Amino acid sequence: MHVAAVIAGALIIISVLLDAFETIVLPRRVRRQHFRITSWFYPLTWVPVAKFASRVKSPARRETILGYFGPLSMIALLGIWACGLIVGFTLVQWGAGEHLSSNLPLNFGALLYHSGETFFTLGYGDITPASPFSRLLSVIEAGMGFAFLGVVIGYLPTIYGAFSRREIEISLLDARAGSPPSAAELLSRSVNSLDQGTLDRLFESWERWAAEVLESHLSYPVLSFYRSQHSNQSWLGALTVILDATSLVITGIDDMRNEQALRTFKMARHALVDLAQVVNAHYDPNVSDRLSAADVSEIRGQLAQKGLKLREGVEADQKLAQLRSLYEPYAQAIARNLFIQLPPWIRHDTIRDNWRGGPWDRIIQAQALGRIGSAQRGGVDEHF
Repeated sequence: MHVAAVIAGALIIISVLLDAFETIVLPRRVRRQHFRITSWFYPLTWVPVAKFASRVKSPARRETILGYFGPLSMIALLGIWACGLIVGFTLVQWGAGEHLSSNLPLNFGALLYHSGETFFTLGYGDITPASPFSRLLSVIEAGMGFAFLGVVIGYLPTIYGAFSRREIEISLLDARAGSPPSAAELLSRSVNSLDQGTLDRLFESWERWAAEVLESHLSYPVLSFYRSQHSNQSWLGALTVILDATSLVITGIDDMRNEQALRTFKMARHALVDLAQVVNAHYDPNVSDRLSAADVSEIRGQLAQKGLKLREGVEADQKLAQLRSLYEPYAQAIARNLFIQLPPWIRHDTIRDNWRGGPWDRIIQAQALGRIGSAQRGGVDEHF
């Protein structure tokens, strides 16, 4: 009997089961990072994928490459867990001695094959347990195989359900703040139907969305790697825009209350801080400033055109800077780790929403212009 092999196999089985339990079943963030398969797996796989994607110049293609990582990493992690359990039971069976009967030589490879067919309940019968210990071990392994299959079946719909709920609000942000969104555009578009109740309801819905993102991403950290449907959208971008917009309202806009904006800011900031720890983000004091003095002046001018007067002065500038310092370092650290581009405070380019884009738009517009031109020419001929 090889005691070391039995102990090693048992430790592998316990480690895999504990890691799978903490990743799938336990609905909270796990602070223990050492000796966890998941904590090793994602840094080792994400870093080379992100470096490869960074060489792709097209943003759409880059997002497509990065979009594969989340689902594939989840499948790969499930495969690693399965292989770990198979190897663990093989070591226990091998260390326990001759407890199997077969016409084949019972070397380590044959025991590994037997462990695999037991785990996946194939039951070919070419290798059979021949002692009470080996029969008990086979029953336990087969039971774990069934449980593993049940976990996978239940895990995938839960993951994609949480992903779908997250993306619905991100898609709704397109018409409200543009793509990519910005805080100035969000407030400017809201002003047409703006009253205190409308803005409060808007911020209240995003307060709940931030809470749902926090809960789902803490329970299923792999969701942080799931990319949005469009290359100019992301869960981090939406969360940052909401923090930007609420910061402006909290700083002070004349005739506008900020109680709901403050509640939304607190919830969104809470989500950002906790999720920065989930993706192992680190503070960088040398990151570039997202908001320049010129941008602040331009935001004031854009809001003023809509009848919203953002407060000015040293006190207002200090308050806005203090609010930004509470969340921007975390947002920039997450963006750096996940290779996500944060949205600007105000758009300087031509704003084109995703809903305006389509594969046939240019053809339809060209045909429409052609018909208008023909009608105008026809009118001129009749006139003459």
